[in-house]
Amino acid sequence: MQEIKFQRTTLPALGMGTWHMGEQSAQREAELTALRYGLDHGLTVIDTAEMYGEGRSESLVGAAIQSYQRGDLFLISKFYPQNATKQRMRQSLDASLRRLGTDYLDLYLLHWRGGVPLSETVAGLEDLKRAGKIRYWGVSNFDQVDLLELSQINGGQHLAANEDLYNLGARGVEFDVLPWQQKRAIPFIAYSPVAQGDVRGRLTENTAVQQVAQAHQITAHQVLLAWTLRQPNLLAIPQTSNWQHMQENIAAAAVTLTPAELAALDQAFPGPTRKQPLEII
Repeated sequence: MQEIKFQRTTLPALGMGTWHMGEQSAQREAELTALRYGLDHGLTVIDTAEMYGEGRSESLVGAAIQSYQRGDLFLISKFYPQNATKQRMRQSLDASLRRLGTDYLDLYLLHWRGGVPLSETVAGLEDLKRAGKIRYWGVSNFDQVDLLELSQINGGQHLAANEDLYNLGARGVEFDVLPWQQKRAIPFIAYSPVAQGDVRGRLTENTAVQQVAQAHQITAHQVLLAWTLRQPNLLAIPQTSNWQHMQENIAAAAVTLTPAELAALDQAFPGPTRKQPLEII
């Protein structure tokens, strides 16, 4: 399993996302099985949010991790921008902790930027860190201009991670966000690294992707994940409710694409040559 350095610890470069999970009772057992399969095979990072199913995703994660040692896990959750004031942030965190069945988060993220001044949000996050309720804090859906502003705020230097959309078909962050974070050794968390399963086949049905899949005897989805994981200091958090797909994700983390294969994928889906608006889904 590939690894990344995160502050003073080492994490697997592959984690588990939970967007859309916990929302349908008929899927609960399959979702629990998938999450536990991942945990049993080294995927100790789980990413969730108070927004996902209005807390139902966090509750699902809480049920999935009950029999595991808390110290072996790295739990990430996010709070709504309207809850980014000091008081509402603490209330949101306490609710998330209750649903997760834990007394602290490893990483707490502002889900996206809203109307609350970043200075107040950072001050609140620093308070939560001093109180031992979170180990680290970060942001999500931040563009470079937002990261630059954040870096100038008192306490902003403690930013631990930024989570943005990134996959073969959504490469805009390569122009400025990724280089900015890599220069400062700030881990990048890639959500939707396989384009939410690419249900329309725009990526997976591409000839270059299919040829790489055939060469490695893997699926096209595994090619997409292996491509995303090629970046240094990046944590990918694909979501799946199927334990067999979880197994495929784990196998994809061991795939190394050749320079020729990467060049072919670049030709099919070119990287950015100028600044692009940050993509958010």
